[in-house]
Amino acid sequence: MSDPVIKRALVSVSDKTGIVDFCRELSSMGVKIFSTGGTLKSLQEAGIDAASISTITGFPEIMDGRVKTLHPKIHGGLLAVRGNTEHRKAASDNGIEFIDLVAVNLYPFEATVARPDVTFEDAIENIDIGGPSMLRSAAKNNESVTVITDAADYATVLAEMKSNGGTTTRATRLNLAAKVFALTSKYDTAIAAYMATAAGTAREASATMTVRLERELDMRYGENPHQNAGFYKMNDGEGVRSFSDIFDKLHGKELSYNNMLDIAAATGIIEEFRGEAPSVVIVKHTNPCGVAQAPTLAEAYRRAFSTDTQAPFGGIIAFNRPLDMETATVVNEIFTEILIAPAFEDGVLDLLMKKKDRRLVLQKKALPKGGWEFKSTPFGMLVQDRDSKIVAREDLTVVTKRKPTEEELADLMFAWKICKHIKSNTILYVKNRQTYGVGAGQMSRVDSSKIARWKASEVGLDLKGSVVASDAFFPFADGLLAAAEAGVTAVIQPGGSIRDNEVIEAADANNLAMVFTGMRHFKH
Repeated sequence: MSDPVIKRALVSVSDKTGIVDFCRELSSMGVKIFSTGGTLKSLQEAGIDAASISTITGFPEIMDGRVKTLHPKIHGGLLAVRGNTEHRKAASDNGIEFIDLVAVNLYPFEATVARPDVTFEDAIENIDIGGPSMLRSAAKNNESVTVITDAADYATVLAEMKSNGGTTTRATRLNLAAKVFALTSKYDTAIAAYMATAAGTAREASATMTVRLERELDMRYGENPHQNAGFYKMNDGEGVRSFSDIFDKLHGKELSYNNMLDIAAATGIIEEFRGEAPSVVIVKHTNPCGVAQAPTLAEAYRRAFSTDTQAPFGGIIAFNRPLDMETATVVNEIFTEILIAPAFEDGVLDLLMKKKDRRLVLQKKALPKGGWEFKSTPFGMLVQDRDSKIVAREDLTVVTKRKPTEEELADLMFAWKICKHIKSNTILYVKNRQTYGVGAGQMSRVDSSKIARWKASEVGLDLKGSVVASDAFFPFADGLLAAAEAGVTAVIQPGGSIRDNEVIEAADANNLAMVFTGMRHFKH
């Protein structure tokens, strides 16, 4: 079947960008234009010969415009298969004329519900019914109908019509049809998410979940060069989450898949110290290799770096204060992949941009609180609330004879904020608001403790007088005894083991103060 000549067009757009010029060109090529409501008014005011949709349906627009295009003479004109004798006879018998082109975009539902003052009634009235119906009918019959949802495609369609005697190519019609189904899918996802929130079910891991992913950034590859990858902004029913909404990349080559994971890890930890004393987080392979607080940002960086003087090379560093020249000068002594800060003081960017491969990232605002966390497996998707629970001092239970001192308590709280971001099993040594030894991702908690102690000894950090945090309970007293041998004076852990009493007795025997949080922080 040859490409059909476009003779009749149906135009009804909420976003009227470019529509007048487009229709003027169509009209000059002899295309009969039908339109509705505000679009019809705009075309007629511009002097374009356009008729009301009612001249096709023989029925007025009713119910405040809710019903105007839902009619057999519209959908029959869109869906009729031109080469099907039965379809052509049915069209003739019922006075249905073919519609060859549709230009429709939808009521701005997402923009409407994004307004802080939106009412439920406003949201409902911005659910488009006729628009998606016409688009889907036209897209289904893409063999014969050209359907446009994006003003950027007007020029392509006009150029093809001028070059091909009033027709478009099959390839273009297929491409435009694919855009239709992507648009209507996104549109329905936004509506479903809003309705779930309105119904009070958005925060439940319900029987079905609607999540919309839209590519935001290209990735050269995934974790390894043989893996294809991309970064997608996400609407999980609680709003759109996107990289560009929170961050600006100011310098350096494009971000990689692994970079994005490390940025998430580093900013997740630095958020724990938002509004607190100058703090620095150094991350490598999503685990913190050094975290510290100090009176100045430069001192916090030096102390964080001293935890592990090897891992920070090629690492990711996040700051909770504007990056000043003193700190930048010290940081610049080694190569780091990414620096993340809420601001860069005068001259700092000029200094740091001299290393062309280093990425400089501005964090414009805080990370979204809570929300869903998704992890895929080869056999399905895991969904859970993000681990965003906070333990305050008053939530702690002292279980030993000796209570922690104020200084110990400050270190324990500092350690607890960090340990939930480290891969399990986690053992973390802290002293004077600085990580002294990090044991991460080991099959045994004792092994994590040994690694943390070894790392501290490698850089000459004395664990005597430090505190220790464990992301889950000590199943046996041996883990606690290992910490006591290292010189620890206080412990923070969830508690909940059937051998808690043995662990508490071991702590008392070694004059340790120990607090239970009642909350574990496994991170797989």
